[in-house]
Amino acid sequence: MDSKRHGAVDEELLRDESVVALPPERESLNGHKPIVMDPGQFHAASEKILAAINKVIDGKAEAAKLALTVLLAQGHLLVEDVPGVGKTLLAKTLARTIDCKVSRIQFTPDLLPSDVTGVSIYNQSSRQFEFRMGAVFANIVIGDEINRASAKTQSALLECMEEHQVTVDGHSYQLAEPFMVVATQNPIEMEGTYPLPEAQRDRFMARISMGYPDKLSEIDMLETHQAVSPLAKVTPVVTSADVAAMIAAVRQVYVSQSVKEYTVALGRATRDSARLRLGASPRSLLQLLRAAKATAALDGRDFVLPDDVISVAESVLAHRIILDRKAASSGDTPQSIIRAILAALPVNQDAGAERRGG
Repeated sequence: MDSKRHGAVDEELLRDESVVALPPERESLNGHKPIVMDPGQFHAASEKILAAINKVIDGKAEAAKLALTVLLAQGHLLVEDVPGVGKTLLAKTLARTIDCKVSRIQFTPDLLPSDVTGVSIYNQSSRQFEFRMGAVFANIVIGDEINRASAKTQSALLECMEEHQVTVDGHSYQLAEPFMVVATQNPIEMEGTYPLPEAQRDRFMARISMGYPDKLSEIDMLETHQAVSPLAKVTPVVTSADVAAMIAAVRQVYVSQSVKEYTVALGRATRDSARLRLGASPRSLLQLLRAAKATAALDGRDFVLPDDVISVAESVLAHRIILDRKAASSGDTPQSIIRAILAALPVNQDAGAERRGG
């Protein structure tokens, strides 16, 4: 597939602040408009969440921050790595820090789409069909080893992740807010796995790789994880209403015209790259900017800098692009190409500091 087939990106997408924000139907928490959390409370709440995660996941502070970034940007997270490095543990820990409904789906080859979304069952006493909700009806859904399920079951999550609703037998059911899917997967070379299609990967705001812990962290893990799992001690530190207020605060973060132009230039550079068959989609640029807004808020700013876009670009874009055969054979990776594009793209260091109406 040629990246030119994407066509030119409509720059109005990133000029219009209302497009960068979430659609109106998602701006409420179960029908109630959330209160915007003030900066002091936002900082305290985010520090509580990160501290709770870092007590369980040794030496992975960056992964913890990115997971929180995706939650506050109302995206979905894909955690990919070899077995045994803490992928599911990260997802469970994030979920337990929030006092909200959590469900876990173990993806297997025999898992059915109805196991995920729900199914209509005929009630003989009432002589009517009743909808039984599936595991996706929760605030945080942990999809463990998502690439072990068939493509048909994987696709059951497409509507849930994009539109925050489930359609069964012609009826649509809205999912509760906030809503986030945290999926884990093993590398596609592992036995018994099915690679996620491009459309499925594009639904995930960011992908991270856990990697092995450093030596000291691994020694600490052996000392502290022997008797009991530290996950058992994790208790909620914020409520779902707190998370909704934090998300509302992230939406208020200001994005200047120059930062939007920089984001568009980055997306166009991936499509124009001779080493890529498929560049970044318009959806990926919208999600990149949302992640940058959450990053700015976590750093204590109410405006986005180009550095915020750069800091999350690799995690947001690398899993969406497809290498050209020549680039793949020469040892290039999506991550290395994104880094090369960022290095070659001119950056205005003062961009983003100008204020609205200034």
